[in-house]
Amino acid sequence: MTDDPLEYAFYEAVSDSLTSEQLSQQKSSAVLTQLHRIIRHQLLSARFQPIIHMHSGEILGYEGLIRGPSDSPLHSPLNLFSAAAEHNLTVTVEHLCRRIVLEQFAALNLPGKLFLNVSPECLLQRDAKHGETLDYIHELGINPERVIIELTEYQPTHDYSLLREAVLHYRNMGFEIAIDDLGEGFSSLRLWSELKPEYVKIDMHFIQGIDLDPVKMQFVRSIQSIAEQCGTHVVAEGIETQAELIAIRDLGVSCGQGYHIARPDASPAKAISANVAKLLSGPQSNGKLRQNARFEPESTIEKILKTPITVSSSMRNNEVDALFLRDPKLQIIPIVDDGIPIGLINRYHMIDCFARPFQRELYGKKACTVFMDVAPIIVDKNTSMQAVSHIIVEANPDQLINGIIITDQGKYLGLGTGPDLMREITQMQIKAARYANPLTQLPGNVPINEHIDELLQKHTPFVACYCDLDHFKPFNDMYGYRRGDDIIQMTGELLLQHCDVQHDFIGHIGGDDFIILFQSEDWEARCLALLENFSNTILDFYSNEDKQQGGYLSEDRQGKKVFHPLVSLSLGVIKSRPQQYYSHHQISIAASDAKKQAKKIHGNSLFVDRRGELETSSQL
Repeated sequence: MTDDPLEYAFYEAVSDSLTSEQLSQQKSSAVLTQLHRIIRHQLLSARFQPIIHMHSGEILGYEGLIRGPSDSPLHSPLNLFSAAAEHNLTVTVEHLCRRIVLEQFAALNLPGKLFLNVSPECLLQRDAKHGETLDYIHELGINPERVIIELTEYQPTHDYSLLREAVLHYRNMGFEIAIDDLGEGFSSLRLWSELKPEYVKIDMHFIQGIDLDPVKMQFVRSIQSIAEQCGTHVVAEGIETQAELIAIRDLGVSCGQGYHIARPDASPAKAISANVAKLLSGPQSNGKLRQNARFEPESTIEKILKTPITVSSSMRNNEVDALFLRDPKLQIIPIVDDGIPIGLINRYHMIDCFARPFQRELYGKKACTVFMDVAPIIVDKNTSMQAVSHIIVEANPDQLINGIIITDQGKYLGLGTGPDLMREITQMQIKAARYANPLTQLPGNVPINEHIDELLQKHTPFVACYCDLDHFKPFNDMYGYRRGDDIIQMTGELLLQHCDVQHDFIGHIGGDDFIILFQSEDWEARCLALLENFSNTILDFYSNEDKQQGGYLSEDRQGKKVFHPLVSLSLGVIKSRPQQYYSHHQISIAASDAKKQAKKIHGNSLFVDRRGELETSSQL
């Protein structure tokens, strides 16, 4: 372009005279020219971003990223691969990217593993089967066991059977497999189920702001639980703040990646910064409390019941396939004989099998049991959402996709889907977070009262145990409020350790007051063990001198020296039998009275109001 105004006007006129289609063609032609130039002269460079072990801070490896020429619109990898796809050069560009990343990884002598981005489209190319990547890796002196093939989808994957074969081929050569952007779409979940990768990378959408979003927190927690059962390592990518890093650490996620750990660099560091190392080694927050506590009255699996069409085990595969073709939204068909559930047929599994050569001819006229899941998850309609979520976590990921058969005394009732279950659990977690105590994250007064009223309405026997700390205010004045908060958090953790969270409910009333609603039959033994554990643990919060003399001297408001004993725990217990109490208000008054009696006993104490029986007390 010239600076001459007359010549500039000429160019403007020429440009204005072109149609939008002609301009688009010119632009496309210019981009294609740049692409050919980049490929011919290998004008790409690599950047490496560390991926770390969250528990130790050690570098697991690096993701190899690519950049185009800095003076080109194709500098961005998104623009680069969009242009390559538009001109059918995706495989060519990707092969070049792979070669450059491998060369620079070897030249930098970086530690750990290399996450090498590969699209399924490229993985399925015929030349991939000839070991081109393996040969080049050997030339560079890299052990294939240090290379992780990271599947990155630029386009939806349809041929899962062929992709499984390609992945198996790479595994046999010594490579491991990772799936990128888990959670971005249904296909990524199916890829996990089909390919059984060694690593899954959670899409950054679920990581960014996770410390402020209970939905994202629950999603990542669920993925982590499933991964633990599958032997898969989870990588949280897109960690950009200190709060996100701490949240991911406390959830127990295996690995992390993101700008807050380290940015992509042409010459990346071989160890994490001192600041990140300090955060990873810092004290765990009370994420355990959030994960294990029950927050609200139990919803049952019947809440997500759906009633899709069913077929008998004698129906032929061609007929089942026709049902799927008539209804594109139909994903699962239960097989039921005489009211008894036999199994499930997954739409994608059947279509995948029929797509293979001669499968329709071989199996089309055979019974549909050929393609069914013979061991689906089957639960009674009265099973709680929490219990089903634990079953799902321990099951195969395929079963999360297939869903849950719901029965009534063994008879088929309907189907619950994995997404619906996760949605309900998430809503429960959101409600829990809304009413949770901010210090311990245990449920506060609203869910406590709801839970008591539900137990009373169902005429369920339970034991209410009011827990209160003695001599806590003087400790706060002497040692400071932060240390006092530590004691409250410690108390919440001990309550969880001595309760069965599948049956017992732990709530934080406020301050140093807690409540346990026991349904465990051995509640009294649990209370005594709790008191003993508390009496030992509380010593850690005092100086040696205070421990030796059993307390400390401090001034009261009048300036007088007063001796205060060590903080102790008082438990006041009442038993609730059917028709004995009718509201949470009555339970609260009775439990408070029992707690007052317990506080009259010196030291860590248990008072049981047996309501008509001989009142007894125990002291530790």
